[in-house]
Amino acid sequence: MAQNGIDYLLEQHKTVTNLIDAVRNGPRESRQDNFDQLRELLAVHETAEELILRPITRHEVPGGDTVADARMAEENEAKKVLAGLEKMDATSEEFLTAFAGFAQDVITHANNEESQEFPLVREHQNSEALADLGESLEKAEKAAPTHPHPSAKTTAANAVMGPFAAMVDKVRDAMSGASH
Repeated sequence: MAQNGIDYLLEQHKTVTNLIDAVRNGPRESRQDNFDQLRELLAVHETAEELILRPITRHEVPGGDTVADARMAEENEAKKVLAGLEKMDATSEEFLTAFAGFAQDVITHANNEESQEFPLVREHQNSEALADLGESLEKAEKAAPTHPHPSAKTTAANAVMGPFAAMVDKVRDAMSGASH
């Protein structure tokens, strides 16, 4: 049986937190690499949540539309900020200042998922469904874009744009040497 999907997401949240710390506190010369890893993880993680987790929240959790809408609003704002950060010089003080607010918003978003969404999904899904969730999240991440796409503000937009954006992103990463 595949890993429980909520546990999978929680592990990724820990990795996100570690990468945020590495960007903020690591050596200046490795800041860009750490940021690139964080950007890629956030892009695939959020896309998978939007495509796989949010529909479960909306359809299987009482009042789930409200919870899913709030998380989507947070993610859409983060995509815009992340896209802006991506264009900045990661070694600059301007980047660090902008990154500080972004990092706090990402941590708040993860805490909101962990306290408001994940427990409800766990409560309304059996162990088999949670294992299927984990498998579906992993598959979605493999096909997800590796850069933020702020214009994809809905689950439907991500479903339509995702495969093409992912292909373009992977070519872009290969050309820049940023693929991990």
